[in-house]
Amino acid sequence: MGKNVVAGIDIGGTNTRIGLADDEGNVLLGTCIATDKHPVADMYVEVIYNEIETLLKGGGSEPYGLIGIGIGAPNGNYHTGCIEDAVNLPWQQVPLTAALNRYYPTLPVKLTNDANAVALAEMVYGDAKGLKDFIVVTLGTGLGSGFVANGDIVYGYDGLAGELGHIIAIENGRECNCGRCGCLETYASATGIKRTVFELLCNSAEKNDKSVLRDIDFHNLSAKDIDKAAREGDSIANKAFEITGKILGKCLADMVAVTSSSHIFLFGGLAEARELIFTPTIESLKKNILFCYKNKETGEPKVKILPSGLGNKDTGIIGAAALIWKDK
Repeated sequence: MGKNVVAGIDIGGTNTRIGLADDEGNVLLGTCIATDKHPVADMYVEVIYNEIETLLKGGGSEPYGLIGIGIGAPNGNYHTGCIEDAVNLPWQQVPLTAALNRYYPTLPVKLTNDANAVALAEMVYGDAKGLKDFIVVTLGTGLGSGFVANGDIVYGYDGLAGELGHIIAIENGRECNCGRCGCLETYASATGIKRTVFELLCNSAEKNDKSVLRDIDFHNLSAKDIDKAAREGDSIANKAFEITGKILGKCLADMVAVTSSSHIFLFGGLAEARELIFTPTIESLKKNILFCYKNKETGEPKVKILPSGLGNKDTGIIGAAALIWKDK
């Protein structure tokens, strides 16, 4: 038998990525299947099994030794092993770990939501190694988060804890896909900053501000466009980052009051704007954080806000695999 590996499965609404990851966070082999082409859950699981078996044989004369399977998915419930009411997936209630255990009855199979998988990847392979209390915030199309306390992911009694994106940041604010108004992810995300840009463009106070963003329609505008414009001195783009960071930092200050986290890691496309988003976020956190969480000599927050240390690693796959590796 060849090198021991964990099969990491990263389930998205369009694609499912499957990879074999070693204990150092290297994805040795990987593949991808179309999630939305498999409307029957049992057939989907069978395809995953076949893909894993094919990858295991890719180790050459000595096939890889599979020691477990980790899965990251929207609305993945760690306690039940089920995907529950994920609106962007073809199936609503899927007992995924039990289904895969029928193919691998002697191996551990674990499931968590995709944001928790990123937190696990940060803990096992990234800059959170050795940390016991921290938060990972993923700033993508939406806002996901994973909370780690005393070295363990916080799942809550129902497995769904850690929804930072759905705390109310602005009362009676923007409509959210969850059905409520004012959720943090409607402001602090790639989609949220786009909405902020268009509000600024329509605002009478900024109506005369020149901006290259006026020439891009909403559907074609990306966070990278806003990043580029801000770096070129575009006032609308810079205001959008300031507003986003101000709201995010205030909410993170509230979370520190609850969790007493030592570090907060920002991950995802919007976090790649680096100082454009980090500077206003840190300033807002400093302004709003409880005094007891400040250094008494410098007045600076004790909690550190940092970019993810995962670099170019295949985070979805290694985060899912970390569900198994962290216990080895």
